[in-house]
Amino acid sequence: MRKLTVIFIIGPTAIGKTDFSIKLAKRVRGEIISADSMQVYRGMRILSQAPTSREKKTVRHHLVEFLDPGKEYSVASFRDKASRLIASMIARKRTPIVAGGSGLYMKVLVDGLFPSPPADMKYRRSLARYIVKDGSAKLHKKLAAIDPVAAGKIHPNDARRIIRALELYNSTGRTMTELKAQTHGLKDQYNIKIIGLIRPRNDIYKRIEDRIDRMFDENIVGEVKRLRKKRLSKTANAVLGYKEIAGYLDGEYDIDTARSLMKLNTRHFAKRQMTWFRADGRIRWFDLSKMGEKEIIRKVCINLKSDRR
Repeated sequence: MRKLTVIFIIGPTAIGKTDFSIKLAKRVRGEIISADSMQVYRGMRILSQAPTSREKKTVRHHLVEFLDPGKEYSVASFRDKASRLIASMIARKRTPIVAGGSGLYMKVLVDGLFPSPPADMKYRRSLARYIVKDGSAKLHKKLAAIDPVAAGKIHPNDARRIIRALELYNSTGRTMTELKAQTHGLKDQYNIKIIGLIRPRNDIYKRIEDRIDRMFDENIVGEVKRLRKKRLSKTANAVLGYKEIAGYLDGEYDIDTARSLMKLNTRHFAKRQMTWFRADGRIRWFDLSKMGEKEIIRKVCINLKSDRR
């Protein structure tokens, strides 16, 4: 039996994922699931660049502006909610389109999230003391004897990941490799298509700067003022722009500095996004400076028709 298709639209911030996803959804009878940890919050539309009311009326969106900013949002919560939404769309003969810039959210949804026991802080501290005394390379050799596959993917100097792999084995009696092998995600149920949107770096940076200028025109300062009256969750507090604007409101620097800091930190964020995405060979990349949206959508639709034959 041929698997039904779930489409992912990924790419760095400000690349144009929202607009592209809406246009694609119109062509394939799709609905959009936001894979963004910030767009879930109410009262943060400018900061999170969540879809506008007009955009949400054009195509049905999910996991957008439904959560109070005082509450936490996790990758596990996203996976559970998105999985149920996808099953519902498939049942209604709609095409699920998952759009966002979080590589972690995409990976966990596609590949699954293996069950992780609570942190064993006592054991972690004992391994940390071992590293101080004997070095992480020696601890890496211990991991290699237990789980050579995991050790082969972890650098001997990466103390945090070495400790986590050993902690999992100590808590469960099973290696990280065994736990991952028993984990299931969307790839086991559906045909996954991951579409990556990219532009030359200077074009991305220009789009980031233009977007931030528009955010100031839309009164991002007023939005942050309102949010500062609330107790924000750890997740919501990390939204790009909040701390930069808060610094201005606290008199640490002027408004132009706040704007410059937002632009700088957003460029750094885009770099981190691309570093994550480049490691995933399943992504089919399209350069928007070389191919228009209509042509990309046409190619995606042809590919979908081919899969259904």
